[in-house]
Amino acid sequence: MSISPSPQVVELAPGIFAYIQPDGGVMLNNAGFIASGSDLLLIDTCATEARTKALLAAAQAKTGLRPTLVVNTHHHGDHTFGNCVTNPAPIISHEYARRRILATGLAPMSLTPTVQFGDLVLAAPTITVESHAHLYVGAIEVHLLHLGVAHTAGDLVVWLPESRVLYAGDILFNGGTPFLIDGSLSTYDRVLDKIRDLDPRLIVPGHGDPAGTDLLDETWDYLRWLRRLVEEAHERGQSPLEAARAADPGPFSEWLDSERLVVNIARGLAEINGAAPAEPLDYARMFADMTALRGGPIHTLA
Repeated sequence: MSISPSPQVVELAPGIFAYIQPDGGVMLNNAGFIASGSDLLLIDTCATEARTKALLAAAQAKTGLRPTLVVNTHHHGDHTFGNCVTNPAPIISHEYARRRILATGLAPMSLTPTVQFGDLVLAAPTITVESHAHLYVGAIEVHLLHLGVAHTAGDLVVWLPESRVLYAGDILFNGGTPFLIDGSLSTYDRVLDKIRDLDPRLIVPGHGDPAGTDLLDETWDYLRWLRRLVEEAHERGQSPLEAARAADPGPFSEWLDSERLVVNIARGLAEINGAAPAEPLDYARMFADMTALRGGPIHTLA
């Protein structure tokens, strides 16, 4: 199946693959698949019917298999809207992710109206994890770990201890701006520390190319800078949009989707003012502020 931009399949270790969708921006997520024996574990689906079918075709071309199990790393639609295309494979997620998928349905598609999503129906996970689970894909040991609230309150990482490969979902972006609309600034760094403690050899981020632990360092630097912005905005009584417009992103200005800064400041200010991690923000207001900061509609090549 031909789609543009063209995805890339990277074999990270025997039977262990990353599925990379350039440019890694909005609705162009990474996925992955693990094959051993007659088993194929799919890690996330894609935003559209066509892109999820292309993912399944790529997995079958490499392994000769269709998914026997699917893991959703979190609830956002770019990683879950294509769940229905994987039927009848069971789907696993964190309990919070399942609740959010059921609560929001396919309504978030309206946030990116230029994307051709295709013929999709809601398919929520049927198996949930609270803290951790171990499973085997053929002979490959797989750990599903909930390390805390970072990108969302329902993030799962997929950890392969033998090959030391970690699928991080959107806890990590490579060349893209972190997005805290459903997450937490106050607890994000603890999750990064737990990932570092695993000592991964390779990390597959939710968007962008696979990388080493330098990706943790870059994200730490961004969060440190973001905290300073939030503290200054709080002291000055600035709104998130005012603070974002006044900020100098420096090295982070080259990252994709830099308009997410306004949302990330809003998250930090909410927590300073007593909000709990992942307490809901006003989605309509946040997307309006991102559009205002960007000076136009949210960009996507999906």
